[in-house]
Amino acid sequence: MKLENIINSVNVCEIKGNVDKEIAGIQMDSRLVEAGHLFVAVKGTQTDGHAYIEKAIEKGASAIVCETLPDTLNEHVTYIRVADTEDAVGKLATTFYGDPTSKLDLVGVTGTNGKTTIATLLYNMFRKFGYKVGLLSTVCNYIDGEAIPTDHTTPDPITLNRLLGRMADEGCKYAFMEVSSHSVAQKRIGGLKFAGGIFTNITRDHLDYHKTFENYLKAKKAFFDNLPKTAFALTNADDKNGSVMVQNTKAKIATYSLRTLCEFKGKVLEDGFEGMLMDINNREVNVQFIGRFNASNLLAVYGAACLLGKQPEDVLLILSTLRPVAGRFDALRSKKGYTAIVDYAHTPDALVNVLNAIHEVLKGRGRVITVVGAGGNRDKGKRPIMAQEAAKQSDRVIITSDNPRFEEPQDIINDMLAGLTKEDMNKVLSIADRKEAIRTACMLAQAGDVILVAGKGHENYQEIKGVKHHFDDKEVLAEIFDNE
Repeated sequence: MKLENIINSVNVCEIKGNVDKEIAGIQMDSRLVEAGHLFVAVKGTQTDGHAYIEKAIEKGASAIVCETLPDTLNEHVTYIRVADTEDAVGKLATTFYGDPTSKLDLVGVTGTNGKTTIATLLYNMFRKFGYKVGLLSTVCNYIDGEAIPTDHTTPDPITLNRLLGRMADEGCKYAFMEVSSHSVAQKRIGGLKFAGGIFTNITRDHLDYHKTFENYLKAKKAFFDNLPKTAFALTNADDKNGSVMVQNTKAKIATYSLRTLCEFKGKVLEDGFEGMLMDINNREVNVQFIGRFNASNLLAVYGAACLLGKQPEDVLLILSTLRPVAGRFDALRSKKGYTAIVDYAHTPDALVNVLNAIHEVLKGRGRVITVVGAGGNRDKGKRPIMAQEAAKQSDRVIITSDNPRFEEPQDIINDMLAGLTKEDMNKVLSIADRKEAIRTACMLAQAGDVILVAGKGHENYQEIKGVKHHFDDKEVLAEIFDNE
């Protein structure tokens, strides 16, 4: 694509050089630059892309977008100065990849918990409706049936537009994506057109990045503020910030709830570890999910599908066939008669939701043993709260290692233990080795008990000192069950 056409999408302050040249690719990582590429120098949280302009030129960049022009200009390179490269990069990528969201219906899901489940279930549902569908999620990205591994909840704007461009080129009619607070704050979704947005809930998370809960809330809200009037904004009426999210949106507002009358109303009639019987808008449906938080997620899926023009009866029929997402309330049954549940719950609220769901089914007929840790180099303030919530709702708790990253596992464990009373400590063990912690929980469990292994869910690794070592909670449990 011609450079002059690519830069039409942004406000240019100054141009040095020729814009009548073909651009073969667009990058914000100088290591990926090839001949004929456009390099965008973005000031990130870790590094400033302006420091890598010369390296990008050495690798063949023929054009540079930056906020500050270098002292020495290369006569063969075109320099485009803009006020904000972080804001520009998404718009440039959208233009370069042919404005993919003008060719498909993109729905974004944001909130603290439930994003992966809702986005993945919508992807699975619309494929069952017979469409080609794309998915951008924490677990994996998909272009219809093709899996593309992922490292971030929301990719960088260039990767994002490249994936969406491939989805559009391969005939996808819909795409569903998780929209993280980081991606909104860092303008990674700039230039994308959304057909709809879904708000799940908001509780404490990512304060290591946002610093305050108010900043975190504002980042989530900004997504809805920017939705066009042609889109829908579906919000959770059961969350006290549900109405705040959509108060300034131009989109058509709709609500879902397990407690109040609204467009999409639900109720749990019966529950067990095999699933629930729900009432959704006065129609009964059996679903293969457990817990009120999942009932809320399913209402969001139902509401979004209806807002995208599907008939309620058809939506309910497919809803009854859907299965839980990997690592989200994933239940395994032991030969000894106890149940183990693997769940991604890594925030206090998510942990409470899962434990509540377990108690709703158990009704006091068995004990709950919780294995839980907290990630290293992340919000330290939630560590003691995680331990408190686990102790409050469990008969035994084993505090262990999660992804320690560059911290010492025992330091993280000590931060968690600091939130516990002497009374709590009577039922708490700390075992830094996660495999040993899970094995100990299984040794403690008796028929009718439930073990919750929380924090990692779908992840098949443990990140220690910058290295990802293979580790899968479900694999560990299956191995223990085989040897019982």
